[in-house]
Amino acid sequence: MIVGALLTQQTKWENVESSLENLHRAGLNELEAIARAESESIASLIKPSGFYNIKAERLRILCGNIVDEFGTFENFQEKVHREWLLGQKGIGMESADSILCYGCKRDAFVVDNYTGRLLDALGYRLGSYEAIQEWFVTGLQENLEKIYLLYEEEIPLNRLYARLHGKIVEYAKDHIRGKRVETALLHKNLK
Repeated sequence: MIVGALLTQQTKWENVESSLENLHRAGLNELEAIARAESESIASLIKPSGFYNIKAERLRILCGNIVDEFGTFENFQEKVHREWLLGQKGIGMESADSILCYGCKRDAFVVDNYTGRLLDALGYRLGSYEAIQEWFVTGLQENLEKIYLLYEEEIPLNRLYARLHGKIVEYAKDHIRGKRVETALLHKNLK
């Protein structure tokens, strides 16, 4: 998840999947292995993700910092905080929240271009990453009982955030290409 969050910057997930497969085949699927690898070797494997020289160096350094600071991935999952991630070169708010939500199973709602596109199509102009994130989190928390009824179970916030983010991405890919979105279709698809 950490590798994917960094590689997905400025590219499509399909390209990242190719890069991840290349890294796995080369035996670079552990933090320690990536931290010890040469940037040039990593770059050749992650070419499908674009900006491969920059991403390779940042990925190698990030993995090294994780190993140095936390020792194991499990320790990283338990102890890392958003500020530490944001202090790492090449990690912005979206990547930090992706790592926290998907990699560490924390209550972090991910805002990306698809989230912005959806809000824009619905006529909302919130401006910043933080404003969009706060809007979603507040709305979700204020409506938890209704959401639990919709899903017919109480689900952890982390799972709810991840599920909603995934649904937004899929919906936006299929239905928002610079056009307005039908709200009836939106409600049906977000369930």
